[in-house]
Amino acid sequence: MIKIAIILVLLIARGNIHLSEGNLRPGFYKEECASAEEIVRGVVEGSVARNPRNAAILLRLQFHDCFVGGCDASILLKRDGEDDESSAVGNAGVGGFEIIDEAKAATEKACPGVVSCADIVALAARDAVVTARGPHYEVPTGRRDGLTAEKMKAANLPDPQESIKTLKSKFREKGLSEKDLVILSAGAHTIGTVACFFVTQRLDSEDPTIDPTFFKMLRSTCPQGGDVNVRLPLDLGSSLTFDGHIFHNIKKGRGVIQSDAALYQDSDTKKIIDSLLSANMTLKDHFFSDFSKSMVKMGSIGVKIGVEGEIRHQCNTTN
Repeated sequence: MIKIAIILVLLIARGNIHLSEGNLRPGFYKEECASAEEIVRGVVEGSVARNPRNAAILLRLQFHDCFVGGCDASILLKRDGEDDESSAVGNAGVGGFEIIDEAKAATEKACPGVVSCADIVALAARDAVVTARGPHYEVPTGRRDGLTAEKMKAANLPDPQESIKTLKSKFREKGLSEKDLVILSAGAHTIGTVACFFVTQRLDSEDPTIDPTFFKMLRSTCPQGGDVNVRLPLDLGSSLTFDGHIFHNIKKGRGVIQSDAALYQDSDTKKIIDSLLSANMTLKDHFFSDFSKSMVKMGSIGVKIGVEGEIRHQCNTTN
């Protein structure tokens, strides 16, 4: 017992266990690694400067991490390849791992064993949004990294082909509302691109909810029998700027993927979109406020804190 007590004291002294921290909070690293957020921001800004698409990629990465087993960086773990969480069908195309690894290496150099990969994922998503001219919001930190990652757990990820009823149910299971669904699903798609693979089914069935002129545009980019890996913007006319313009497109029948378009076919989510577009504040101000709240809410799903999990030395493997 004495030996165990000594080990715990040493771990606490080294910052590996934070017994006093029961909840996430902004500025968690202020004392032990004051430069943590600045370091992550610098890496993200550099990555987006090299490739503007990285902003949407990093935002998507947090969503996919949090929806499988909670926000614990399990999606980053690499083991035998076939059973990796990142290899699940629902995670096809998810990227940004090398950017997180770069940020982790930089924080390890400055403050060894202090900053979790899970927090880096959350901070990187926020910083990515800011680089795309989106809102800056406080990210509560203090997450610890998960010890496991299983492909099977990713089988229930929201799918762009699913019905609005199913999507509502999946968000509700995570403690997220219909408004969160609109903001985090369609709203986050105000930046980024998508492969024709996720659009061809709508086009082949000649989905009547698609604006006729827009249909022709989509069909020319994604012809029958064409390359399904060709990418097109999720928010026509504003795919690199985080501005909420996508809600105008969805209302006009110009939502690219089924899950976005379906939001205006359901009475409940349609009201939310109409409310965003008719608010007394500008769409940008209203959307930015709601998006910030929804991201913080999503970022608290299934987090590991206190003595749960660990602080990984490398994000792609457990200690």
